[in-house]
Amino acid sequence: MIIKDLNPYYSLFSEYTELRMQENRALKIMAVNGDLLGNSKETKSGVSARVYKNGAWGFASSPMLTDQDIKNVIRSALDNAFLLDEKENKRKPALPFAKKYEHIDFSTKKAKYSQKELIDFVKSIDTYINMHFPRLASRTVVLNSLDMEKSIITADHSNSYSMIPRSLLYVSMTMNDHQGVPIELYEAFGGRGQIEDIFSTSNALAPKIDQLYHHLEQKVKGVSPRAGIANCIMDADLAGILAHEAIGHTTEADLVLAGSVAGDNLNNQIAAPMVNLIDFANTAFGEICPVPVYVDDEGVEAKDVVLIENGILKSFMHNKDSANHFKVTPTGNARAFGFYDEPLIRMRNTAILPGNDKLEEMIQSIDDGYYLMRSSNGQADSTSEFMFGIVLGYEIKNGKIGAAIKDTTISGVAFNMLKTITMISDDMSWGCAGMCGKKQWIPVGMGGPAIKCQINIGGK
Repeated sequence: MIIKDLNPYYSLFSEYTELRMQENRALKIMAVNGDLLGNSKETKSGVSARVYKNGAWGFASSPMLTDQDIKNVIRSALDNAFLLDEKENKRKPALPFAKKYEHIDFSTKKAKYSQKELIDFVKSIDTYINMHFPRLASRTVVLNSLDMEKSIITADHSNSYSMIPRSLLYVSMTMNDHQGVPIELYEAFGGRGQIEDIFSTSNALAPKIDQLYHHLEQKVKGVSPRAGIANCIMDADLAGILAHEAIGHTTEADLVLAGSVAGDNLNNQIAAPMVNLIDFANTAFGEICPVPVYVDDEGVEAKDVVLIENGILKSFMHNKDSANHFKVTPTGNARAFGFYDEPLIRMRNTAILPGNDKLEEMIQSIDDGYYLMRSSNGQADSTSEFMFGIVLGYEIKNGKIGAAIKDTTISGVAFNMLKTITMISDDMSWGCAGMCGKKQWIPVGMGGPAIKCQINIGGK
């Protein structure tokens, strides 16, 4: 457990200072073909401090949490800031003032499961798959959880405590096709919350596992798509990855300052007029987001950031430093994964907003194209050029879903592709397992509706 009240250390702040105590608790249980191959718990806790001096940042951290260790970390960060200030001589102005108090705790109110109960839960999922789908060549079930607990105080008198958990169950199935080639498909279930709140019984997951198997059966019989530009519908999973990887990263202000394509396109039309994209802080459409951030790791109140409005690039995501540079208000996008990490400008929950179209009508509008449902990975660069792996999709023939397609890729330049969007579905869903690897891995929310667009798809 961490210290929730760090106020006694405020008197030690002689310059602008951020003091953060954090504990990350991770659990992983894995079964492969009925054999338990993983059963681990890991806790990483510690304290860190950052000190700002004329544009120079001094940082220090320690895994020790005694009173003296905390004082030593503050002193080391201060010394580092003075040393860097002397060497760099940046002479930047004071940071924007930001004061916020918040106490957020998503800990379960239920009795905690024992490790044996968690193992039995994983085994029950594996048993269900083994009994109902004997054609499978292999199966893997992984239970994964991460609790991120933080206390933060700053020289601006910001004071926050948060405990944000996420629990996921990964199910992977492999089946051989008629030539003996293994075909794999997986899905993650779960989301924000501790295991006791997310997974009450294994029976509740049965319909979703059945659907996963159905898609795998179709994929085993799948055909290769034709290479080239095609009319496609990207389902919510892919729309979310597109929003995060190809648009979101280009609008993080530190990457804008490093030369991303967004820097020259502020207030320009970069998408079809029907496209709206927001990085949500903690609440969207009346519900709490997958990765809610109420106060960021610089003590700034987290606010929604409208990135694209009616197709026009409107703003960037900021920490205090970049807000100073652009002469705007910080948006609360500074996040760190571990106590040993310095906060970086990171997304929270990034999504294209729903439109007015029905998914069924979108499919009916395509004579020859593809319905792309799930990605294995995604990457993009600062020009918004992207490439995503596609592990689940179907042909669309004469306005109807056709044969499943084999693994393929899609690619393009997002700032061009977004202009080809002609329909956006009126529903919205979030992915449950988003992780971003910008220098340090961190949970993120990605989501959206389905979008109809033109995109380059790989072939055989």
